[in-house]
Amino acid sequence: MSGDFLVAGSLVVADYVVLALMLVVSAAVGFYYAWVSRKGDSRDFLTGGRRLTALPVSLSLTANFMSSITVLSNPAEVYRFGANLILFSVAYVVSVMVTSETFLPVYYRLSIASVYEYLELRFNRTTRLIATVLFIVQAILYSGIVIYGPALALSQVTSLNLWGGIISTGAVCTLYCTVGGLKAVVWTDVFQVGIMLAGYLAVIIKTVLLQGGVSTIISDSKQGGRLNFLDFDPDPLRRHTFWTITIGGTVSWIVVYGTNQAQIQRYVACKSITHARLALFINQLGLSIFLASSVFAGLCLFSVFKNCDPWTAGLVSTPDQLIPYLVMGTLTNYPGLPGLFLAAVYSGALSTVSSSINALATVTLEDLIKPHTTLSEKHLLWISKGLSLFYGALCVSLAGVASVLGGMVQASTTILGVTLGPLLGVFSLGILFPFVNSKGGLSGLLSGLVASLCVVVGSLIYPPPPSMTRPLPLSTEGCNLTASEGFNWTSTAVPTEPSFTTTPNSDNGHPPEEDWHSPSYLYYSLIGTVTAIIVGLIISLLTGGWREKVDSRLMLLKEDTITYHLFKCFFDRVIRRKAEVYQMEESEKNVGNTNPAFSYVDVDLKIL
Repeated sequence: MSGDFLVAGSLVVADYVVLALMLVVSAAVGFYYAWVSRKGDSRDFLTGGRRLTALPVSLSLTANFMSSITVLSNPAEVYRFGANLILFSVAYVVSVMVTSETFLPVYYRLSIASVYEYLELRFNRTTRLIATVLFIVQAILYSGIVIYGPALALSQVTSLNLWGGIISTGAVCTLYCTVGGLKAVVWTDVFQVGIMLAGYLAVIIKTVLLQGGVSTIISDSKQGGRLNFLDFDPDPLRRHTFWTITIGGTVSWIVVYGTNQAQIQRYVACKSITHARLALFINQLGLSIFLASSVFAGLCLFSVFKNCDPWTAGLVSTPDQLIPYLVMGTLTNYPGLPGLFLAAVYSGALSTVSSSINALATVTLEDLIKPHTTLSEKHLLWISKGLSLFYGALCVSLAGVASVLGGMVQASTTILGVTLGPLLGVFSLGILFPFVNSKGGLSGLLSGLVASLCVVVGSLIYPPPPSMTRPLPLSTEGCNLTASEGFNWTSTAVPTEPSFTTTPNSDNGHPPEEDWHSPSYLYYSLIGTVTAIIVGLIISLLTGGWREKVDSRLMLLKEDTITYHLFKCFFDRVIRRKAEVYQMEESEKNVGNTNPAFSYVDVDLKIL
């Protein structure tokens, strides 16, 4: 784009029409399922009657956490830190496999509406209540980020009003959650995930055409050091390396898929465990597609702005605004396309917040209200709707909290890591270790939470220095800024590689030995999980946990796993084949014998 102008345009009527249509269709889905399920009860409202199939559930799972954070912040992460974010695809595969083999069979067998009910069945009610409170806190804060983040980014780059975006997003998702329940949430997710993908592709295709092809974008990214996939530095303080992303990222996503109510609520809503597993695997494909799209969008950003960074130049206030800034500079000549991108961003917010609202209503009803009441199903249904309305309003009112939490990706991962890491530990103790007792489970949960909080507080007091985060260089050498013209790219200079030499007390005002307070934010979940497991095992052994008997339904059984059945099938075929060969050999030896009297059972025993 050297020598060309990129002047931010403005939204037109067609853009507002596209955005409004997305909101109207989302609300209409809610009213449709409110009418279809008007004779249902609270369980049907909160779990979909356990009649959902794999495809819509898989798309809903994808939309749940591939939200506005993906659409806005992942490209900005790639722009600043490089494309090693693509290594999260490894974390997706491993986390889906672990969830399918370890957690899903137990949850589905128990047919529980709230995942935290498992903790009372396995340990005690105190453990269940603490877990419920942790989830409620993190879900509300996470929803605040998802609502506030994109609204702020878009309001500062486009003509959209900040609180208008917040209130419209919150009002629409609260509406269809309140009237339609889980079915409405799932099917609006299906619609919204298509909008998100379309919005992304519009930006990517236009940028590729603008830059002269994919090869130009890849070449620019390589020269700018953005193709940094093979960083094998084992230092746990480094923000993003191969190890922090594949190990820390894997644990973080197992936390999401193995213990998060919003996800598990969809598994148990499937009409069979086969559909639930298929939903997980198809969802993994969807996650990878969105990840690849967001990473390539980040490379597109760098290719366009490689010689004139709008963030450094002060034309945007945060990196999360870079994608909207690019959209307003390249798509405004095509009425409706900027609106499609805005609809994609808000679709991401709607899908995530609606899932949180539905999950919050479910755990509140199942964990805090039902155990203390004998209300009829009709009254419970109205309470469910009231809870959805209450949590929708609460998420909107607390959206401003997100403004003090920093970048959306790191803030969201921090919140999930602090609260859900210890939960993964206690669920793992219950499902995998039959000798762990209630004392061990509760001690593990509390100790994991304390460890996670200590690490996060330490990181806030002593934030990681640039030598650990390693932002890649950005240039403004090609910028000519004028009030009327915006950007003019005239320089072809390519930024040089960064240098990371440090001296004591030069980076962040404290000695190097204190940097242990600042591990990669991707390790927060791992620290909480490992602490909870170790403490839970030790306390259980010290308090005689091996003497207690555990209901087998609450444990992972070998028959629950796909792996067991695959190996069993394989070895059965091997043994059967050997038996056939053995029988043929014995038959040849006994030619003329009128009564060889072979049996597969005898042959199998001889072979074994």
